[in-house]
Amino acid sequence: MSWIFTLPSLITKHKKFTPFETHTCLVLNLIKHLCSSSVHCFKSHSFYESLIDNSTHVTHLYQIHGHLVVSGLQYDRFLMTKLVNGNSNLGHVCYARKLFDEFPDPDLFMWNVVIRSYSRNGMWRNVIEMFRSMRWVGLSPDRFTFPCVVKACNELLDFGLSCLVHGQIVVYGFGSDVFVQNGLVVLYAKCGRIDLARGVFDGLCDRTIVSWTAIISGYAQNGEAWEALRMFNQMRKSDVKPDWILLVSVMRAYTDVDDLEQGRSLHGCVIKTGLEDESDLVISLTAFYAKCGQVTVARSFFDEMKTPNNNVMMWNAMISGYAKNGHAEEAVELFRGMISRSIQPDSITVRSAILACAQVGSLKLAQWMDDYVRKSKYGSGIFVITTLIDMYAKCGSVESARAVFNRASDKDVVMWSAMIMGYALHGQGWEAIYLYHAMKRDGVCPNDVTFIGLLTACSHSGLVKQGWELFNCMRDFGITPRNEHYSCVVDLLGRAGYLKQAFVFIMKMPIEPSVSVWGALLSACKIHRSVTLGEYAAQKLFSLDSYNTGHYVQLSNLYASTRMWDRVAYVRVLMKEKGLTKYLGFSVIEINGKLHTFHAGDMSHPRAKEIFDELQRLERKLKDVGFVPHTESVLHDLNYEEKEENLCIHSERIAVAYGLISTAPGTTLRITKNLRACVNCHSAIKVISKIVEREIIVRDANRFHHFKDGLCSCGDYW
Repeated sequence: MSWIFTLPSLITKHKKFTPFETHTCLVLNLIKHLCSSSVHCFKSHSFYESLIDNSTHVTHLYQIHGHLVVSGLQYDRFLMTKLVNGNSNLGHVCYARKLFDEFPDPDLFMWNVVIRSYSRNGMWRNVIEMFRSMRWVGLSPDRFTFPCVVKACNELLDFGLSCLVHGQIVVYGFGSDVFVQNGLVVLYAKCGRIDLARGVFDGLCDRTIVSWTAIISGYAQNGEAWEALRMFNQMRKSDVKPDWILLVSVMRAYTDVDDLEQGRSLHGCVIKTGLEDESDLVISLTAFYAKCGQVTVARSFFDEMKTPNNNVMMWNAMISGYAKNGHAEEAVELFRGMISRSIQPDSITVRSAILACAQVGSLKLAQWMDDYVRKSKYGSGIFVITTLIDMYAKCGSVESARAVFNRASDKDVVMWSAMIMGYALHGQGWEAIYLYHAMKRDGVCPNDVTFIGLLTACSHSGLVKQGWELFNCMRDFGITPRNEHYSCVVDLLGRAGYLKQAFVFIMKMPIEPSVSVWGALLSACKIHRSVTLGEYAAQKLFSLDSYNTGHYVQLSNLYASTRMWDRVAYVRVLMKEKGLTKYLGFSVIEINGKLHTFHAGDMSHPRAKEIFDELQRLERKLKDVGFVPHTESVLHDLNYEEKEENLCIHSERIAVAYGLISTAPGTTLRITKNLRACVNCHSAIKVISKIVEREIIVRDANRFHHFKDGLCSCGDYW
C-alpha cells in the first residue's frame, strides 16, 4: 500500500494547476504510477471501477478509456459497461452509444444502460429504437428494461405503441411486476384511457402508494374528480398511508368539484402529517381556496410562500383565482407585479390575465394587454389569440376583436366561435352569420359552441327565421343540442313575442329543461308582460334552483311592470324568508384608464355636485326635445313626480353625466352595468347621444348597446 503515501507528492507537483487541471493530471499520473509500480496488491477491476465511479468530468472517462485500450481491457464486459454508464451519468450520451456500438456482443445489462441513458436525457424515440433493436438481436428484456420503455411511451403519448409494449410485458412474464404495472397505469391515464388504467390497477395484487397515486392522479387529470375521490376513500380503508404527491392529486379533485368543506378537512390532514411546507401542496392549496372563492385565504398562502418568485404555478393559481372569482382588478395588479419583477409568465398566466382584463372592461387596459402579448413569445399562440378576441369583444370594441382575428394565420374552430360570439354580444347578427359561412368555406367544421354564438346573435338581432334554420341544421354536423342551445331558441322566440311557440318548444324538448331554459322564458314573459306564463316559468325555476335571487327579482319585475304591487310585496316576503337580497345595481365608467363606480342616487363621488348639476341640465334638454320618461320602468309604487325623479338618478345615467364633465367633446363614453338596462335609461341615453353628439357604449348584463345620433345598435330589441 506504499502507493497511497505518494499521493501528496503527486499533488504537490501540480499545485499550480487549476482545480480541474489538478484533478485531470492527478488521474493520469495516478494511473501511470500505479501501472509502473511493483506493488500489485489490488485488483485492476476494482481499481478501474473506483476510478470510473469517482470521475466528475467526461475528460476523465476519455483518459480512462484510453488506458483500458492500452492495457488490453477494452473488451472487458464489466469495465466497458461501467464506462458506458459513467458517460451516461455525465450526460455524454453520444459517447456512451459509441462505446456500446464498438463493443462486440453487448449483454442485456449494457443494453439496459444505454436505454436508461436515453430515458434520463429525454430521448424517447431513441429508447424505443434501442428496445426494438434489442428484440431484433434476440435479447429478452427484463424488469429493468420495461420501466424506461413504458416511460418513453408515456412521454410520446403513442397509444398504439403502448398497447404493443403492454403485450410484450405480458409475454415476458412481467404482468404482475408492481413497478412495471404502476408505469402502465400512469401511461394509460396520460393517454386518456383511464378505463384501461383502472383495468391494470384492479389486476395488481400488491398496491403500493405509487399504485394508488397513479390511479387517483389519472382520474383527476382526466376530469373524473368524483371517481378520484372515491378511489381515495377506498385507499384510506387500506394500510397505505398517503404522501404529499397523492395529496396534491386529491386536493386537485376537491378543487374541481368545489368541495370547500372536504378540502378544508384534507388541509387539516396535510398539517397533521407535517407536509404543509411542501411547495406543490402549497400551490394546490392556493388553487383550491382561490377556486372555491376564498381568495383571502389563498392570498395568505401566496404571501407566505418562501420562494413564490421562482414558481410560475403559484402565480398562476393566484391570478387565475382572482380572475375567476370577480376580483379582476386584483388579478391584473398581480400580473403587472409579476412582470415588473422580471418573472417569466407562461401561457396559462397570460390567458388568466387577459380574462381578468375582459372582466374589468377597460379598453385602454385591453390595448395594453394586447401590446404586451404581441411583444411576448405567446403572440402567435392560438389559445392566447382566442382569449384576446374575447377580451376585446367584452371591452366594447368588436372592431379590435376582428383585427386580432384577422391577423391570426391559423384559425381553429374555437377562434372562429369566439369571433362569432363577439358579434353576438354586440347584437351584430348578420355579421355572425356571414362569418359562419366564411368559416365553412375555409373548411372548418362548426361545433356546439359555434351554434350557441350563432343562436345568441340571432336572438339579440331578432333574426327568428335564420336562428330557427341554424338550430335545425345542427344535426347535419353531428351535434346534439344541449340545454344551452334550447335556452337560446326559447330566448329567440320569446324576445320576438312568440311566447306560445316558445312554451310548446319547451314541452317537446327531448331532455329535461334546465334552469337556463325556464329563465329565458321568464325573461321573455317580463318583456311582453305575460303574467300567467311567467308565473308558471317562475315556479319551475323555484323548484330547480330555489335560492337563486335572480329568479325572484325577475318575477317581481314582471309583477311591477303590470302594477301588481301586492304580488311584488309577496315576492319580497318570499325572498326575506329565504334570506335572499336583491343584487345592488351599479355602473362603471372608464375615464383616462381609471374606473369609476356609481350606484343609483350615488352622492359619494368627490365631484357629486358637478355630476348632479349635469344630470339636471340633461333632464332639461331632454324635456326641451320632447322626451317623455317611461315611468313604468320604476319598480316601486310611487307617484308620477317621484317616479320621474327616481328614473333620472339610475347608475348608468350618473355614469353618463360624469363622463360628460370629465372628457373632451366628442370622446366616446364606455360604461358597464351589472344588470339589464331599464327601458327608460335606454331611451334617454339614445336621445342624450344625439344632444351631446357623442357615441356612448353601454354593456349591460345581456349585451352591448352602441348609442349614436339618437339610435342604438340593438334597434330597441334587447
